[in-house]
Amino acid sequence: MWLKALVRERRRPARLREWPHAWWLAVATVCFGAFMGQLDASIVTLTYRPLRAEFGASLAGVQWVSLSYLLALVALLIPVGRLADARGRKLLYLYGFVVFTAASAACGLAPSLGTLITFRVAQGIGAALLQANSVALVATSAPAGRLRTALGVQAAAQAIGLALGPTLGGLLVSTLGWRWVFGINVPVGVVAVAAGVYLLPRTRTRTANAGSDRSGLVLLVVATTAGLLGVSAASGLSLPGWAPIALLALGAACVAGFVLRERLATAPLLDLDLLRDRAVSAGLLGALSGYLVLFGPLVLIPVTLTAAGSSELHAGLILTALPAGFALAATTSGRFLPRHWTDRARCTLGAVLGVIVLFGLVAAPLTGAVLAPLLGALGVALGIFSPANNTLVMQAVPARFVSTGGGLLNMTRGLGTALGVALVTLALHLRPPGTQLLDGPRAALLVLTAAAVVVLVSARLIPRTPSPAD
Repeated sequence: MWLKALVRERRRPARLREWPHAWWLAVATVCFGAFMGQLDASIVTLTYRPLRAEFGASLAGVQWVSLSYLLALVALLIPVGRLADARGRKLLYLYGFVVFTAASAACGLAPSLGTLITFRVAQGIGAALLQANSVALVATSAPAGRLRTALGVQAAAQAIGLALGPTLGGLLVSTLGWRWVFGINVPVGVVAVAAGVYLLPRTRTRTANAGSDRSGLVLLVVATTAGLLGVSAASGLSLPGWAPIALLALGAACVAGFVLRERLATAPLLDLDLLRDRAVSAGLLGALSGYLVLFGPLVLIPVTLTAAGSSELHAGLILTALPAGFALAATTSGRFLPRHWTDRARCTLGAVLGVIVLFGLVAAPLTGAVLAPLLGALGVALGIFSPANNTLVMQAVPARFVSTGGGLLNMTRGLGTALGVALVTLALHLRPPGTQLLDGPRAALLVLTAAAVVVLVSARLIPRTPSPAD
């Protein structure tokens, strides 16, 4: 009997199900996961300096505290999304909270860098169970006319987690130590599990599980791991000189193999037909590039400022301007922008603002007084872009693939985040901070500017009137 209870979704109380505004409670519960995931993403970068000091590691080594988490997340989002479509989104979402919370506690107790990275993989597995279902739970809970509002609230919860991360991370590292950066997730996770059991709706429609695509999953894991390891090896990781080229070649070969496999598989991990809709493919490109721009500074600013003598707390306070601007725009831009504007127009506005701000950052001195307002403006640009972009993607995905589409959207976010971490670290390694005209921070900002241009191009590629999903 108890085994059945572990694999069955619990019904909400009848009074709650019948309440007209119950969908807000479901969205609020999903926001716990959105908050916790982004808090973890932004808080971890403040641990890089103490981790290097405690474990005697290089920047290329400690970046894997972030990348190992992101690799597990990227690899599992699509298969978890498919499994949730068949077995229940609420069920897997709640198990995600349990795994993430337990792994967070283990990370705080890790005795070595290798052990910490291993526990971060487990944490990434829990995050995949959360994120693959978060957008789908919002999309299936909110009334049709309130989807953009609901996704904006979720984006705001993510942004609040991002905004608190740098300041809270800097405070914890400066006072209690880096281990508490992971321990802070535990009480949030316990509350979120209890809320999810009673407030999340059961899955109403399920897709038959047509089988697994293990070969596709292996190719995806190897491709992402080899690609990021290749960039990391070029960033100073202790590997032979030929390793970067070999790893990048392996990653490219696995990407080609993955595409071929998905075309031939009877039950593909990723239905490539989803990508034929230009609203989906262009939207996913924008989501990837947007998160690269959002997360690149989360590595760049702490490393740059602490190298110049600032404390983690000071660096965190400056960095908070970026996600705070994101949160502000994600929650209020709908009230201030013209109501008749389409999501495509909102995407374009956010992308144009982002490009302008990043050109300003490239030219400006990297001091706290200059960085704070420019990072805040960049956050506003991305806060305008992201909810509109996510809405366009999810509206174009057929209803029967809503969890798969949500997993695909979150996978591109995770990949963009990983590329932001890896490419900024590469730029800092190849061009160390110094007196040269194009030092590491400037080179990294140019990379982020190029990504912002891609965001703008993706916004213009989205059709003016996307065909509705079936």
